[in-house]
Amino acid sequence: MSDQFKALVLNQEGDKFTREVKSIDKSFLNQGDVTIKVDYSDLNFKDGMILENGGRLVKEFPHIPGIDFSGSVLESDNSKFKAGDEVILTGFRVGEIFYGGYSQIAKVNGDFLVKKPNDLTSKEAMILGTAGFTSLMAAFAIKAREEILLGAKVNDVLVTGASGGVGSIAVMILNKMGYSVTAVTGKDSRGEYLKSLGAKNVINRSEFDKDPKLIDKGLWDGVVDTVGGKILANAIVQTNPNGIIAVCGNASTNELNTNVIPFMLRGIKLWGMDSANCSIKRREFIWGEAAKLIDFKIIEKSIQTVSLEELIETYPKILKGEISGRVLVDLNK
Repeated sequence: MSDQFKALVLNQEGDKFTREVKSIDKSFLNQGDVTIKVDYSDLNFKDGMILENGGRLVKEFPHIPGIDFSGSVLESDNSKFKAGDEVILTGFRVGEIFYGGYSQIAKVNGDFLVKKPNDLTSKEAMILGTAGFTSLMAAFAIKAREEILLGAKVNDVLVTGASGGVGSIAVMILNKMGYSVTAVTGKDSRGEYLKSLGAKNVINRSEFDKDPKLIDKGLWDGVVDTVGGKILANAIVQTNPNGIIAVCGNASTNELNTNVIPFMLRGIKLWGMDSANCSIKRREFIWGEAAKLIDFKIIEKSIQTVSLEELIETYPKILKGEISGRVLVDLNK
């Protein structure tokens, strides 16, 4: 590959914020010890915020965004990787404080990389990306109830924000794990799609978007929450004794007004999913399980594939809640 390549570059001068796809040189990449030919990236809500105005996450300009990517190693000064290795990167503040994946070539710290499992393609890895990785983390948190409580079976699981990237994939994974999944969504038009992913029931979010009781009838052994606020508060008071709630999003709000009663009387566990900074060992396990739990033929029906140029036109939709499913960025398009 030529030393010249295409990248989406952000810049800010005074109050003027710009985003432009341009040709740059390898010398621009002055971070890290492993150089990668990027095949695919994706679009997450955080990417949308960064593309809009830096999202208060980017401190230095010019900058290459993109918090996820997959591809193959071109050059490596890291003993863990060699040319030709296929790799995945999500998290570690790449795309925020480090140059990211909206670039045909990336250069990063090798300690941020995971070798791609053989049963997963580079494209499939980015169909999942941070959203899918977070879904897998959350599903294994729910499954952990069975190990932590020495056989206490998980049966009924609630997924909020089920139409979004994290929620929809979580529905599929939890169904594959053998659980009865109830999906909560504000988009009635997505009901049949959620059932095709494995949801046994679909509930409109209006039933949860209200002030919660002090404690309510226990309905759920586990909850995957992607929205926060009143919806999470109602899910908490409806969780069965010793249930686990995996908190992995704030699509509605950062706030949570609840009380200690469900935690004291029912032993409920609220478990935050930190997908950006979890250990490499945990990442390797989760990526290694992905192909067994994901039916990519179903997910691909709701995938939108864009080029870097098209991404500039597409990203505002994720900030407005107008995207269902996933947006894949093809760096060769």
